[in-house]
Amino acid sequence: MFSWYLYSNPYYMIGTIFVALAALLGIYAQMKVQSSYAKYSRVKNHRMITGKEVARQILDSNGLSQVSVNHVSGTMSDHYNPSNNTVNLSDGVYDGTSIASLAIAAHECGHAIQHKEGYKAIVVRNIILPFANIGQYLGWIAIFIGLLLGHTNIAWIGFILMLGILAFQLVTLPVEFNASSRALKILDDYYLDDEEYIGAKRMLSAAALTYVAAMISTLMSMLRIFLMIAGRSRDD
Repeated sequence: MFSWYLYSNPYYMIGTIFVALAALLGIYAQMKVQSSYAKYSRVKNHRMITGKEVARQILDSNGLSQVSVNHVSGTMSDHYNPSNNTVNLSDGVYDGTSIASLAIAAHECGHAIQHKEGYKAIVVRNIILPFANIGQYLGWIAIFIGLLLGHTNIAWIGFILMLGILAFQLVTLPVEFNASSRALKILDDYYLDDEEYIGAKRMLSAAALTYVAAMISTLMSMLRIFLMIAGRSRDD
């Protein structure tokens, strides 16, 4: 019965169109980053230095010798883990000598440097994260109950709770952009020539688009929920 109400609700269907458009952007972003990785993973850097080596050098030169560089399986599964002080590089990055390998390794080191310096956006993001996780779970419950029982006040509370995940993704954008900016400056200064730098910049720009697409997707989902609750409020 509840699902029938959703699909017969014109506000929900309008919101669904926005969500579908955002999904298309997400697909484009994933295709863009995969194509960029495929292209620049085939272009070797002139120094023939590996992702592991450049990561180790960047960390050591920034007073982060305690951060280890580890190998993890997978493709583009690279990440910095602040809980155990590790930069984790995927199969093609760890021993890779490509432009993509250096760009990704330097980006993850950028996150390590952010944590060392107490970069404000990361501090804010870490504060938001637990509230966003709890709010997303409780928010869906409140929205479901509110719409099912016709108590839109409860649904609005759920909507407000779910805004935390949008706030988290918004704060994530400057974190990722800043890590890429740090990485590109280091690579430009010490590791890549002008042509290689352009490739690294394109690679990291494509990766950043995935975070933008994820944020827009969440925004469109929130807009759909807003329209759905607002429509139910008008009907009451």
